[in-house]
Amino acid sequence: MNKLAIIFCLAFTVGLSSCVSKKQYDSAQAELARQKEEISKRDMELNRYAQRLAECERRETALQGQVQNAETQVRIREEQIQDLKLQREQQATQVGDLTVLSQSASQNIDRTLAQLETKDKYIRLLQAAKSKADSINLALAVNLKNVLKDGIEDDDVNIRVDKTVVYINLSDKMLYQSGSYKITDRASEVLAKIAAIAKSRPNLELMVEGYTDNVSINTNCISDNWDLSVLRATSVVRSLQNDHGIDPNRLVAAGRGEFNTLATNDTAEGRATNRRTRIILLPKLNQFYDLLNPDNIPE
Repeated sequence: MNKLAIIFCLAFTVGLSSCVSKKQYDSAQAELARQKEEISKRDMELNRYAQRLAECERRETALQGQVQNAETQVRIREEQIQDLKLQREQQATQVGDLTVLSQSASQNIDRTLAQLETKDKYIRLLQAAKSKADSINLALAVNLKNVLKDGIEDDDVNIRVDKTVVYINLSDKMLYQSGSYKITDRASEVLAKIAAIAKSRPNLELMVEGYTDNVSINTNCISDNWDLSVLRATSVVRSLQNDHGIDPNRLVAAGRGEFNTLATNDTAEGRATNRRTRIILLPKLNQFYDLLNPDNIPE
């Protein structure tokens, strides 16, 4: 009887230790899976940053090309000016005591020189204004992308720079309830982030444009797609003013209806792309013209 009890105890102890080892193994497997998932997320994030870096490098290359082109034009103008000056000096030397360069011809050369110098100054002004505007817009776009990247799908928001403005395209599924112009809670969070950036740049105006697909709509409150696009734009404008404290003097609301499409309306994907709201960050006109003020021509 005592032998049986001892054997039973030994068997129970061996089984217990085997069970504990299996739990440890399962725990280690779970931790390994978690680590693999974390590494995968970091790889995706690294790829996104690499794409952004490549885009910034592409834009930098384009800007460098524009600057080099402007510098080439300035250099050509300077060479032309030097040639004219040299010609006048040579003519005056050759004539000597025999003839005198007519006053009219001399005045014509002076006017030509003055015109070329003015044109050179204007080229330098445009070059400086464009470089300043491009730098401001690029920095603004990068700032917006960093602020809006958390919690937003890539197909819900698109930010790009074109000429003197920054465009933010927002999908309708993120902003509104289906077939409605009522702002969602998620949209309010996104608009709050955009508003924070806008407040830090008081020299910008915000134009909000509403777009729809070509599917007709007619309700008690909405007559057609023109109505819906305008109502959606004004909803965003009101939210920026009332909920997020943007000065209404900086806001513009516009409806584009079913027109100005980005994709075909013949597919569900195309219609989803066309249903969007675009926020355009514009420099105020007076400040834009300040960039072209002749008094600001760089020496």
